[in-house]
Amino acid sequence: MITAGRARGGVGPLRARLYAWARTLHLYLSMLALLSLLFFALTGLTLNHPEWFGEGRVRKASGTLPGAPYLKGEAVDWLRLAEDLRALGLRGRVAEHGEGGGAVWLSFRAPGYGADAQVDPRSGAYTLTLTEAGLVAALNDLHKGRDTPGAWRWALDASALFLGLVSLTGLFLGLFLRKTRRAALLTLLLGLLLFGGLALWASL
Repeated sequence: MITAGRARGGVGPLRARLYAWARTLHLYLSMLALLSLLFFALTGLTLNHPEWFGEGRVRKASGTLPGAPYLKGEAVDWLRLAEDLRALGLRGRVAEHGEGGGAVWLSFRAPGYGADAQVDPRSGAYTLTLTEAGLVAALNDLHKGRDTPGAWRWALDASALFLGLVSLTGLFLGLFLRKTRRAALLTLLLGLLLFGGLALWASL
């Protein structure tokens, strides 16, 4: 009898500690991930309905760069050319570059933004096509991690981890309490059936 009493006494404090730990973790992870959750929820909606926000605007420009020629012997001085193009107000990272037919081209990309430049490396004559899709498109690109620096991709990974932990601690809390366990399990099963069924239907 004494042994059984001690076992039950040991389980109670352990369950209480686990519950308190899960509740605290769930609370603070939820606060930490709140902006991430709102961001991905809203941009998930805007990604699904890009037609609500228009196509953005496209501008063209031309001129002559002052630093020509952009050649080192027969090779193109890509760094100096890119910096002189940035001096025109272009932004983002150089996503692609190449040459052919006596001209060179560079493509600058940032969330919601694109700039394509074609330049004569000898004379410095250039033509630009600028695409600015607006704030919503920029947020959508941030959601997808497209045309973003490596640090933002790490932020996306961290957000996914936080949101996963919030979900798991919430599940643990729902299953921990005996009074709510059955309802939590039924709700979980219903959610799995609904989401899984929709995913299966959408993939057919």
